[in-house]
Amino acid sequence: MFRALRNGWRLLRMAVTFARHDALFPLETLAIAPALVAWARLFAWRRQTRRPGERLATALQELGPSFIKLGQALSTRADLLSEEVAADLARLQDHLPPFSGAEARRIIENELGRPVDKLFERFDDVPVAAASIAQVHFAVTSDGRDVAVKVLRPGIEEAFARDLDLFYWMAELVERTQPRFRRLKPIESVKAFADVVRVEMDLRMEAAAAQELGDNFRDDPTYRTPDIDWDRTAQRVMTLERVDGTPIGDRDAIVAAGHDPNEIMRKCAEAFFYQVFRDGFFHADMHGGNAFVDRSGCIVPVDFGIMGRVDEDTRGYLAELLVAFLRRDYRAVAEVQFRAGYVPHHQSLEMFAQACRSIGEPIFGKPSHEISIARLLAHLLRVTEQFEMAVQPQLLLLQKTMLMAEGMGTRLNPMVNIWELARPLIEDWMVTHFGPRATTRRAARDIAHGLRRLPRLIDNLHLVAERERRRAEQSEMVPALAGRGWRTVLVEVIAVAALVLAVVAIVEGWS
Repeated sequence: MFRALRNGWRLLRMAVTFARHDALFPLETLAIAPALVAWARLFAWRRQTRRPGERLATALQELGPSFIKLGQALSTRADLLSEEVAADLARLQDHLPPFSGAEARRIIENELGRPVDKLFERFDDVPVAAASIAQVHFAVTSDGRDVAVKVLRPGIEEAFARDLDLFYWMAELVERTQPRFRRLKPIESVKAFADVVRVEMDLRMEAAAAQELGDNFRDDPTYRTPDIDWDRTAQRVMTLERVDGTPIGDRDAIVAAGHDPNEIMRKCAEAFFYQVFRDGFFHADMHGGNAFVDRSGCIVPVDFGIMGRVDEDTRGYLAELLVAFLRRDYRAVAEVQFRAGYVPHHQSLEMFAQACRSIGEPIFGKPSHEISIARLLAHLLRVTEQFEMAVQPQLLLLQKTMLMAEGMGTRLNPMVNIWELARPLIEDWMVTHFGPRATTRRAARDIAHGLRRLPRLIDNLHLVAERERRRAEQSEMVPALAGRGWRTVLVEVIAVAALVLAVVAIVEGWS
């Protein structure tokens, strides 16, 4: 009861803020507390001429750090909001007034257990960037290295915990009272959001993500991550190499520095492909200010608070989907969706293929440089209601990242399609990982994994047979019957194992 009263009061205040900015439409769409929303309209200012997404972004900015992050997360939900609103939320600026340098020094000393003057030869009290969760200060270490020091905001963990409780409460309310929205998995979506925020609240996790991404590109001269100073990193403080380069979103500066924008775009496309398809681990906040081009032309990303993971099955699904769309083979697109289990089998494959054609043709009918694969994926996610598709949270973050990558590519060269640059890599990857030999090799690996579990299976069968034998004896049945049953089962298991071993040997011979 207390939780409901507390969150009800906070929802009321939130509704009033939305009303002041004429941005109540999300609450109206979700039909959350319609009486409260109607009451909040009394506080609405006169109708504004700005787009709905811009009004919503302004309201979320006013509500604070958690709501800024929520707005950025909602920018992936073109299936829930309109595409225009989602695009406006994607541009939501994560900037807040900085906290004092003295407070930053206090946090650093508490976390690292040493005075700032002992850790750094110089520490700039004025931050170079201040966002909803942390701010960044430039410094020079005691051994003379230029570094950037990221420091969490004071009290940010408690503030997010309160707001996450409100978000969970609202999601539970929607699932309980609005069955039509259950397929959108509101509670699961809030959990995914909470998991991302939880990682951002522990800068050791961000440092680990940066190092993992860097290790994945260790032998690649075109892409690297800044070095982490682990001795000056803790839960609320992260110290990393200061990147000396040109922001990747500034085309004029890139040209002035002597770099070819098309070459930079190619490197970005290849790096994105390798992250998603080769490694299944990608930088999920790749806007123009979160990556730099160093003097050698190497791409150097920063800010690793939001990272995405894609399992092997999803990678295969994505590769097949993209190649099928690029070839305009809409039946293949539909078959991929059905095979992945994203579309219920009672739905019509032909009708879904027709829906995919209605999505793809308006996009692929344009010049190649105007084709947006991210927008295509967003449209695909929006047909979920018509075909009873469950939302796939792991794809939403990827779709947002693809949209950012396209925006970055457009700034570098609006006449080149970034995905066409990556298409040969995707097709080669498909042949390598999903061709006949790769499929057979993967099946053999799965069979071998099953064989490793065979001894335990036999032990379990023995226990079951022994239990059945005793039960038969107690029932005055013929004991030999149970014994013969056990022997029969064991012979069958051994025969199957022998057959599987033969198959594995043949497959390995092919490889």
